Amino acid sequence: MSLLGNIIWILLGGIWTAIGWLLLGIVFCITVVGIPLGLQCFKMATLTLAPFGKTIEYGGGAPSFVANVFWVIFAGIPMCVAYLIAGVLNCITIIGIPFGLQSFKMAKLSLLPFGASVLG
Repeated sequence: MSLLGNIIWILLGGIWTAIGWLLLGIVFCITVVGIPLGLQCFKMATLTLAPFGKTIEYGGGAPSFVANVFWVIFAGIPMCVAYLIAGVLNCITIIGIPFGLQSFKMAKLSLLPFGASVLG
């Protein structure tokens, strides 16, 4: 089921979102200061490309907490809201519910990416 879900996800736009995250990560990694942000963008790109069958493990210590505070203030809230809206729109139909749940998974990761690991 994960394979089928990922194929449908990629065909319906997942590839373009993943490419966007990848390009944004490359732009951030051009500067030394932006490398931590770029790494988080690469994490989002891997999850956005094929989210079915992957889990997110949250952890990290004080440095991750501080980084997440800055991330939420400057970028996390708009990204989280966009993924939440996409999730709600997907959940309108029964067929879209699995895709909506994946959007909710990405919403949480886009809000708190530092210290999180994508497994699977």
